[in-house]
Amino acid sequence: MVWDGACTFCAYWITRWSKITGTAVDYAPYQEVAGQFKDVNQRHFMTASRLIETDGSIYSGPQSAYRSFTYRKNKWGFLNQWYETKPWFTRLSDNTYQWVVKNRNFLYKLSTALWGKNPEEPRPFWVIYLAVCLYILYLLF
Repeated sequence: MVWDGACTFCAYWITRWSKITGTAVDYAPYQEVAGQFKDVNQRHFMTASRLIETDGSIYSGPQSAYRSFTYRKNKWGFLNQWYETKPWFTRLSDNTYQWVVKNRNFLYKLSTALWGKNPEEPRPFWVIYLAVCLYILYLLF
């Protein structure tokens, strides 16, 4: 999996992703490995993550993420099948991915607010926020 090493949001989530895929997927920023893939224009690495398989197949954006889940048995492997077979899910995933690309800085801040700054040890701070909101609603009504 090749990703943008200059993106803090990407680094955060690649760390989380690697916990799911384990050693089945190697992760590297394109800034370090783009030269190894002469068939891929560096501009393409800059626009989306790329999963490059040993047979030379390349998957981009959301499909690169979903396909990476198929390398190790986990509860998320079905997402790749949905992406390949359900047009509504493909469109939703592609549109969401493009929105994420445009809002990476905001989403990094949101991610750290909800799960903490250490992606290797996420903490569910969102539960506290939800509890506080529910308590406030209870007091108001």
